[in-house]
Amino acid sequence: MCQPNSFYQWLLQVLVLIGLLSFFLWLGLRPKHPTYTIANFNIPLNDRNTTSPTDEVSRNTTTSFDLEISNPNKDAGIYYDNIIVTLFFGDASVGETTIPSFYQGKHKTHTIPESLNADGRIWNAALRAILNGTTEVKVGVVTRIRYRMSSWKSKRHRMDMQGNVPVGSDGKISGKKKKIKLHHSSKKWRSRLT
Repeated sequence: MCQPNSFYQWLLQVLVLIGLLSFFLWLGLRPKHPTYTIANFNIPLNDRNTTSPTDEVSRNTTTSFDLEISNPNKDAGIYYDNIIVTLFFGDASVGETTIPSFYQGKHKTHTIPESLNADGRIWNAALRAILNGTTEVKVGVVTRIRYRMSSWKSKRHRMDMQGNVPVGSDGKISGKKKKIKLHHSSKKWRSRLT
């Protein structure tokens, strides 16, 4: 009579052991998401002597920045679909640019110099706020990625990232941090970035 009970106990122990082993294997092999950082953010401020709110503050509506993308995975490369970068002032979209798709190798960092042209009406309001002192603009990044481990490619994963960039009166990132790490965006911002 003890034989069947001991067999079932042994079978249960084996199943629990296989389950735990599978769980820890999954934790160890699961790829990590890439990190996105904004650096060298620059808004050209041509006409600093503009005092009238109706004057056009700047004719140059180009904003330049570097998007640094780091792949923390030692065992997985990453395929990126087109990356859409959007700049916001308040709740309004100021401009957008698209970075073409590419492959990033294992444990590599890509620095992508990029620029975007801003919408003139919204941009003039943003420039006036910047000239009056430090203000914040939001940067949103949307893309889809696939991980590549040896010959296996994962399904596509959507990446919605955002970050607040404090901009000083010189048009550059203000404060001690000269690089702004982007974080997963809230549901509120996801609807605006799509």
